[in-house]
Amino acid sequence: MGEMSHLKSLEERIAVLAVSMEKMKLAEYVKLLDNPWRLMYVNFIAGLARGVGIAVGFTILGAVLLYFLRKLVVLNLPWIGGIVAEIVRMVQLKI
Repeated sequence: MGEMSHLKSLEERIAVLAVSMEKMKLAEYVKLLDNPWRLMYVNFIAGLARGVGIAVGFTILGAVLLYFLRKLVVLNLPWIGGIVAEIVRMVQLKI
């Protein structure tokens, strides 16, 4: 009976391992590694998407920041207003 329970335990572990490997999509990953041109293509597309996302995100963040800086200038705060006005002037001149 001892050997039977070890076999049963081993079968259960193998089943769990097989399910885990299927969840990781290991076969697709190995297939991707076997084709270097496809790997480069996928990485190139991912890099382009990442670059576009960074550019769009930075543009939106910069626009929001500039919007709030302009609002601070309108409040006419003595010390902060001068600094913010200088920053807005430099951005508008594209220095």
